[in-house]
Amino acid sequence: MKLVECPRDAMQGLHEFVPTALKIEYLNSLLNVGFDTLDFGSFVSPKAIPQMKDTAEVLDCLEWSTKTKLLAIVANTRGAEQAVGFDKISYLGFPLSISETFQYRNTNASIAEALITVNAIQDLCLKNSKTLVVYLSMGFGNPYGDDYSVQHLIDFTAKLNAIGVQIVAPSDTVGSSTPVLIHQVFKDLIAAFPQVEFGAHLHATPETNIEKIEAAYLAGCRRIDGAIKGFGGCPMAADSLTGNISTEQIIDYFENKGVDLGINKSAFQQAYNLSSKVFQYE
Repeated sequence: MKLVECPRDAMQGLHEFVPTALKIEYLNSLLNVGFDTLDFGSFVSPKAIPQMKDTAEVLDCLEWSTKTKLLAIVANTRGAEQAVGFDKISYLGFPLSISETFQYRNTNASIAEALITVNAIQDLCLKNSKTLVVYLSMGFGNPYGDDYSVQHLIDFTAKLNAIGVQIVAPSDTVGSSTPVLIHQVFKDLIAAFPQVEFGAHLHATPETNIEKIEAAYLAGCRRIDGAIKGFGGCPMAADSLTGNISTEQIIDYFENKGVDLGINKSAFQQAYNLSSKVFQYE
């Protein structure tokens, strides 16, 4: 079971800028926990996401002696070209929406243009020994009136599989998923593409965290994103944000199932305590 911690997703919507030194301290505390992957920052326009303008500076100060792999989000080839130049980064994440409306809203591009970008970023990743993670935004419903179905997800995944993308993460961008839909999405995708690793990037209220985690896990998903205390949400999607799945509830769920996530509980508690300093900047 792979647990992906997403402080970048949690921080990017904060209104006040989190001091770079505090970001570094927080991210280094998370690197000691034992997560499989840390979604630590993004190489995007500082006008679009001001909170992430110091990603390169932060990266230079991150410890590189843990088992945790670093993931950076990019929105175009320029960001990807910058990200692949860093040895510390293992994964590049790209948000590809199955909603035409949201693709424009998120990256100012059409789906057709975004697919061209995905091809270019995949080439960069292959040439630089990186792995591309494609997040399928609006993966569990569409509030904009665009067509949505699980078949849409299958069709998009087929295009990604054709160019060798190894990790695909359907994303509950606006918190519209239900346990029934989550189970159906992962069951159908895993059956159609057993060679692809699927991740669950879910947003939820505290009351629905566990049922959504369980729906993904029982459908065969073995990669789940979370954020301490459920902070975060997509600032490009809505004014009222539904938070991320809380990491502590993910850990509790799998501990109760007897699944070893390899988490250092003492280090997690230290990171958990430090998170209050970071998120006072909301």
